[in-house]
Amino acid sequence: MINAMLGDEAALRLRAPRVADEQVARRAQDELAADGFDFAWWPVEEPWAERVARLADSEAGRAVPPGWVPNVFRFAEVDGQVVGRTSVRFALNEFLLAQGGHIGYAVRPAFRRRGHATSILLRSIELGRAAGLDRILVTCDEDNIGSRTVIERCGGVLDPDWPRQQTTSGTAVLRYWIPEAA
Repeated sequence: MINAMLGDEAALRLRAPRVADEQVARRAQDELAADGFDFAWWPVEEPWAERVARLADSEAGRAVPPGWVPNVFRFAEVDGQVVGRTSVRFALNEFLLAQGGHIGYAVRPAFRRRGHATSILLRSIELGRAAGLDRILVTCDEDNIGSRTVIERCGGVLDPDWPRQQTTSGTAVLRYWIPEAA
């Protein structure tokens, strides 16, 4: 089913960040900061090589920072260009249950409205399923119509029991559950 939904976007692949990606990571960080998103949760003062190593450690379950959960972080790439990123979290803590979900993804502004977000989310769901996640939680801001559409297209069902909570920006967060695969 997922490959059928991908259509022309089958060329999108998820890959681990590399040390050689520093410049594209910096550009993407700057681009997404304007939208209030973060590309690689990367403190500028940390050398990129150390960030890449920390991401690999977290994926392996080693040295997971306090307040974080084991996860996999991937760049989304099409024809050699990094178009976005995803993070698939294999557990939910209090924050992730309320705002972050199992999957967090972003598409760089220059690559939006091309189906990349749908492809990234579908491939992220595959990663979550492969890691044993049955129901997958994905969240978005209530006013993010694009993300809402993507999540619903990928099978997300709005959580009717979740009281809409406001973030520090004053926007309500919606929670969507992607049910177990049939």
